[in-house]
Amino acid sequence: MTPPPRLALRPLTALSLGYFLVMLDVTVVTVAVPDVRASLGAGPAAMQWIVDGYSTVFAGLLLLGGGLGDRLGHRRVFMGGLTAFVAASAVCGAAGSPAALVAGRLAQGAGAAFLVPASLALLQAAYPDRAVRARAIALWGAMAALAFGAGPAVGGLLLAGLDWRAAFWVNLPVGALALWLTARHVNGSGRRTGVAGRTDPLGQALGVVSLLALAGALNEAGGRGWTSPLVLGAAALGAAGLTVFVLVERRLERGMAAPGARQPLLRPSLFRNSAFSATAAVGLLISLGYYGMLYVTTLHFQQERGLDALATGLALLPSVCMGLLAAPLLSRLVPRTGPYAPMTCALFLGAAGFLTWLLTGPTPLALAATGLGQTTAALTATTAIIDTAPPEAAGLSTALFNTARQLGNALGVALFGTLTTTQGLTRGLHTSALLAAVAFAVGGVLSLHGWKGSRTRTPQRRAAEAAR
Repeated sequence: MTPPPRLALRPLTALSLGYFLVMLDVTVVTVAVPDVRASLGAGPAAMQWIVDGYSTVFAGLLLLGGGLGDRLGHRRVFMGGLTAFVAASAVCGAAGSPAALVAGRLAQGAGAAFLVPASLALLQAAYPDRAVRARAIALWGAMAALAFGAGPAVGGLLLAGLDWRAAFWVNLPVGALALWLTARHVNGSGRRTGVAGRTDPLGQALGVVSLLALAGALNEAGGRGWTSPLVLGAAALGAAGLTVFVLVERRLERGMAAPGARQPLLRPSLFRNSAFSATAAVGLLISLGYYGMLYVTTLHFQQERGLDALATGLALLPSVCMGLLAAPLLSRLVPRTGPYAPMTCALFLGAAGFLTWLLTGPTPLALAATGLGQTTAALTATTAIIDTAPPEAAGLSTALFNTARQLGNALGVALFGTLTTTQGLTRGLHTSALLAAVAFAVGGVLSLHGWKGSRTRTPQRRAAEAAR
């Protein structure tokens, strides 16, 4: 019997380090808000964009980043995005004014949007064996979960020993190491023949503007309220832009076979695959429920229990570090069962964990259940998206999934943050926990639907997947 391929660690390390930095900077800045405000004299509007501008641009440019990776080569786009992220981190670390720090944070978000989908596509190319790829994705995702969870604690330690600028300067040596490892150990990918042809500038512009508008509306809704003219206007612009975007992409897809025709940025036919559509929806729902609750739980620890930034980060560890437990389990389980069985169980575990908050509050057991459910669901959903994506659209498919997750994150924080404002922190926390449980339960039902869809693939489709 031929032994299974071994997991090459050097490409995985290079790709994981880049994603580690992206996820670390989602949360590491939040604990530095008071110090940044005092150091730079930043007002409320500037602080809003220093914290949320990063994720807004990240969500808005993901589709563009995924499409460019499919066209120009994922290694080239990954290294370009990582270089931009590191350079933007230096701008943030040296910022002498709120405007300079906001500009640096927006540039970080742009670099992240190009880096993340290319990273996943390179994982697919580096590990063609499905079992090995599942192990690689589990470890890659564990690094991200560790970074996201460690962000508040790392930020607190850096603030205690140095100052807020250290949260950005630390990205430079790690980013340089990731670039060096990528150049030496990650194989390049050139332009893909499946996307040759003229580009789709209208679709790219509509996608960027629409997603930026929607993400911006959700980020602003928490502070300004859902009826703010700015929020309503941005949401209307985003919805209208996405409607036109879908119409344009459908028209281009119908004519893409003609010689010299423009190639759509996004092929709407991707969503005819029920497993793909269900998994993308799961990505939105788990981010809405989990990260929305993470936000209000942080408020609970700081405002109700009086914990400081470092103590809050440590209190959240039972939840945010579950990736360290989930990754090794999934690396052995998913190759045997496929992604949907553990995904379904994890989503219902997360729903049960949130329901216990109504009785016990954010106890370590409840935190662990929801963290394990979210991490397991996210990792298996990532595997499922890669398994169901056409090879010529690997970057775009993973970008779609990450866009759904980012929008779910923004929606959860905005919605649950509004509930704590209008209902009070304790009641708002309970209502948010109930909504999070519903989101995870609906995700579990969708996962079952995706599981059914994945098992009814044609023999040709299964043969194509086995050949990747």
